[in-house]
Amino acid sequence: MPPASARATLIEVAKLAGTSKTSVSRFFGPERERLTPSLQARIANAATTLGYQPNLMARGLKGGGSRLLGVLVADIRNPFSVAVVHGIEQAARAHGYSLIVCNTDNDPEREQQHLRLLTSYQVEGLMINAAGQPEAQLQALMHSGVPLVLLDREVHQLDVDVIGLDNALAIDMALNHLVQQGYRSLLYVSESPAHASTRQERLQRFNQQAESLGIKSQTLILDNAAPHIETLANFNQHTASSPGAVLCANGNVTLAMTRSFQQLGIPLGPTGLMGIDELDWCELITPGITTLAQPTDDIGHAAVSCLLNQLNGSAQASPVRYRHAPRLQIRGSTTL
Repeated sequence: MPPASARATLIEVAKLAGTSKTSVSRFFGPERERLTPSLQARIANAATTLGYQPNLMARGLKGGGSRLLGVLVADIRNPFSVAVVHGIEQAARAHGYSLIVCNTDNDPEREQQHLRLLTSYQVEGLMINAAGQPEAQLQALMHSGVPLVLLDREVHQLDVDVIGLDNALAIDMALNHLVQQGYRSLLYVSESPAHASTRQERLQRFNQQAESLGIKSQTLILDNAAPHIETLANFNQHTASSPGAVLCANGNVTLAMTRSFQQLGIPLGPTGLMGIDELDWCELITPGITTLAQPTDDIGHAAVSCLLNQLNGSAQASPVRYRHAPRLQIRGSTTL
């Protein structure tokens, strides 16, 4: 056996297993099934004994495929991002792939840096939750043969598969529920929609549907300087004559507005509160916060499936838009 400080080599594994380098390479690559079960067992035992780990980077440089997929998320702190990456990892692992995950913190410049980094790691495909609009760089990656899938957010002039929530359906479901519950005025709260197509779609749909339903409505865009406490306090003053509810565009907004409700001492229910994204703590806040849960595992699995279809040449001729339906979770925050 090699010294503990030395990294075991493929040649050493082959020697201990009594086989060739080619067979060991096949065992750690996509051709494992070409080996007999007994030979697979010998190689596995030898690799375990020596503590051997294949060099995926070297394999990728040699054209054998790195078995790495890249994931770029705009904000790793966002519960949606965490949940979708979990679904992606499950699906990737089931197909023998590992992930490299990069977080941009909603910084377009950092996004450009991470895209260059992921390319240097020879990833076989990329799943991107865009922070900005990196269409030029993504177009270049596509032309170089790197498969791409967009998560949740679209990028202008980029004709690729997009996997995410059916945003129009989500807003429609939220408005229908709130109207049925008896709320007649609504405050829609969102983070800045400037660089996120998902936020733009939800805000646009809210304004369209609120007008068509004849609902008294207003919107609030959160940023560091936004006086959302004052806006919520003013909105709440009018709920006695016209029952009102706050609809939150995502999980981050739901958390911010829940804190504002508590700070102002506003009881949930008489003034409604509803959020897009199901969060673990929503059922713990008395009397529970109504949400629209995104099927994040399904979104993650679908993203990997689209990417693998591109890799094996079975993708559809035209890019697709997979829009998943949310699930309504009714709790006491929307009960008058």
